[in-house]
Amino acid sequence: MDNEVDSLLSNAYSASLIYVSVTVLALIVFLSCFELVAKYKTWDEIKKGNVAAAMATGGKIFGICNLFRFSIEANDSVYQSLIWGGFGFVILLAAYFLFEFLTPVFRIDDEIARDNRAVGFIAMIISIALSYVIGATVTL
Repeated sequence: MDNEVDSLLSNAYSASLIYVSVTVLALIVFLSCFELVAKYKTWDEIKKGNVAAAMATGGKIFGICNLFRFSIEANDSVYQSLIWGGFGFVILLAAYFLFEFLTPVFRIDDEIARDNRAVGFIAMIISIALSYVIGATVTL
């Protein structure tokens, strides 16, 4: 199986399709994990027009994809990229809990559910910024 995947990766077009497919599948899994830990239903809130939820989710999507961008660039195989992408996601998830814990004045999830756009924006920026820091560690 490894030889078949390696031969597919030697072609730039098939390699692109493989990496994008793996990233999209991982994105679906990782967003589902975020959905499980959030106190609000992300897609229901977005459907209702909750901009804060859309910004926070957009930051997560960008952050996860950015992690895969770094891992694809730094690694030789799809498997290594998937491992690094998963590792980066775990760190992003930990940062999500840390952000919730370090703001004792209000609950992040409750504010996003109320469409507090300032909180949604900060959540988005945290996901994006941390994805760059985590991604930089992939190339070490």
